[in-house]
Amino acid sequence: MTDRTTSVEIGLNAAIVAVTGGNPRILVVGDPTSRLEGLPFGPFDPVRHRTMEMSLRTTVTAQTALHMGYIEQLYTFGDRGRHKMAGDVGPHVVSVGYLALTRMDPAREAGLDAAGVHWRDWYSYLPWEDWRHGRPTVIDRVILPALVQWTEEDLADDKAEMRPSRRSRLKLAFGLDDFPFDEERVLERYELLYEAGLVDEAVLDGRLAVRRVSAPLGIAMLFDHRRIAATALARLRGKIKYRPVVFELMAPEFTLTELQATVEAISGRHLHKQNFRRLVEGAELVEPTGGTLATGGRPAALFRFRRQILEERPAPGLKLGGR
Repeated sequence: MTDRTTSVEIGLNAAIVAVTGGNPRILVVGDPTSRLEGLPFGPFDPVRHRTMEMSLRTTVTAQTALHMGYIEQLYTFGDRGRHKMAGDVGPHVVSVGYLALTRMDPAREAGLDAAGVHWRDWYSYLPWEDWRHGRPTVIDRVILPALVQWTEEDLADDKAEMRPSRRSRLKLAFGLDDFPFDEERVLERYELLYEAGLVDEAVLDGRLAVRRVSAPLGIAMLFDHRRIAATALARLRGKIKYRPVVFELMAPEFTLTELQATVEAISGRHLHKQNFRRLVEGAELVEPTGGTLATGGRPAALFRFRRQILEERPAPGLKLGGR
């Protein structure tokens, strides 16, 4: 009888998000064995740490010199092949992904530079998700033609039933026909692109020999880290609608313009200025500080998060509505 015993390791990944200058950033680290970047990652050591979150915080601080604030568990990623190795040997790595939010400031930047890690715009990894300046041209020019071809390609007889499923998934993910584009379906869109062989990770994982589109669709990441990043973005986009997590990314005092830019950065969509201000005022999420910020024109009023809202309502978020 063949011994099928396989060792399993538990790893911890952190999708650490910040917003600066109205642009969303995700923290990445380089991999010395490849040219790819990945999310901060480390093994869970139950001997040293009582909980996985404690272990992750220690790992991130050691790798990046960054002390995380808000953190929540995302999902467990355990698919075979997610850490592709020659001959598919070595321990099987099951990773627990986390979403972490932080604020950027010059003092922290110096520590990150010294640690050899840096921030990247998260839309450089998921460019089809940024609708702040309208529908991304890459969707209609590259993605949809390739995905439509994929849904219509010949399949083996035993897989023919997959054709309707592919078409349905495409409609839901990218909002075709009568379906609206749902900004929270970030993971579904990435997984379609991966399965169809349109992103570099499909080649790196050995699913096919060459990418099925001529130009890269975003920057590839180590292992399945771009999938984890997509999961984090989907979670955050949904979370801001019913929890005030956006204020974890804001300075203690901010203008409504800065708040709007941060919400737009996360949601990937442009929001009408007056509608956004009515939304914020109606939700009673902020209160004026009495201070102002010089802007070169009329001084802008400064606000802060009104923490009493956490005791007043069970779901104090920003209901952004449809696209």
